[in-house]
Amino acid sequence: MLYTLGIEEEFQIVDPETRELHSHVQQMFDSGSKVLKENLKPEMHQSVVEIGTNICRDIKEARLEVTRMRGALAQIAIENNMRIAAAGTHPFSHWHEQKITDNPRYHEIINEMQETARANLIFGLHVHVGLEDRELGVQIMNAARYFIPHIFALSTNSPFWLGRNTGFKSYRVKVFDKFPRTGIPDYFSSVGELDNFVNLLVKTNCIDNAKKIWWDIRLHPIFNTLEFRACDVTMRIDETIAIAALIQAVVAKLHKLIKQNLGFRIYRRALIMENKWRASRYGITGKLIDFGKQKEVEFVSLAKELLEFIDDVVDELGSREEVSYIFKILKDGTGADRQLKVYNESGGDLKKVVDYIIDETHRGIVTPL
Repeated sequence: MLYTLGIEEEFQIVDPETRELHSHVQQMFDSGSKVLKENLKPEMHQSVVEIGTNICRDIKEARLEVTRMRGALAQIAIENNMRIAAAGTHPFSHWHEQKITDNPRYHEIINEMQETARANLIFGLHVHVGLEDRELGVQIMNAARYFIPHIFALSTNSPFWLGRNTGFKSYRVKVFDKFPRTGIPDYFSSVGELDNFVNLLVKTNCIDNAKKIWWDIRLHPIFNTLEFRACDVTMRIDETIAIAALIQAVVAKLHKLIKQNLGFRIYRRALIMENKWRASRYGITGKLIDFGKQKEVEFVSLAKELLEFIDDVVDELGSREEVSYIFKILKDGTGADRQLKVYNESGGDLKKVVDYIIDETHRGIVTPL
């Protein structure tokens, strides 16, 4: 089925007294597995937990799933005297104090990547969009790469790292950049060319399977989906749903152009990476490059152009209300902008920033806080 959705969110597990990350995730899994079952997944660090939706037919169903699962996870955390928090990095907890999950896969990654893997204490949002044909998926992936910085900028939610204001709206991606096979992928002319690339990496012992390719956008190696992986996890459910709806609409629009025997101009990876760097540094408050016009443009103007670009597909997808929330993000700021506001107004109190993140994470769900 075309344009189905799957949403994965990675959460911090926080001690409500110290506001530090809490590494004893197993207690949550012991109780959480009964409620969330296979939708609840451990990550490499024990202070990280991921929930992933079932396959959703449309954005309305995705909202119900995200709200249900986030609420269940929040409740489980409270019952274990913990809290969940949605931000791309924790404002001050240090990665070297976090325990590693006892799993052969994670031990293998740490053995291979060493300190790079141990320091990868970050929290992302992944959105899958269903496609029935892998060849079509490659064509859409090539064109959709251009919009990754725009979508990513709207999600920026990690200005702090190890107790410091980094000056970035998303420092999470700078941490992840240390991993191999990340960032914007190259252009691939066909599925065959992509498969040959993957097979070469396997043959030469760079990877043992395609899941170790962590690009910002990729054809999923198992599911029939195009997976968008660039975004910071967002604080509010409304933000998660708005970004998922935007991603779905971009895929649907690009597919529509292909069916009309039209296309979107393909740009070099190096140029797109320039925009991604700007998105990481400035979020929605800076400028990106309009490569067609060959000039810098205020992000807000480019975001509005993107919303106009997808306008003819959002009603077909039933997502106009959800996509319209992007205007609220442009008005109120991203999670990073709001974290920095709390930080500045509190005189640099990072514990107050954590409290704010926790409160925002619980917006729209009912728990006995």
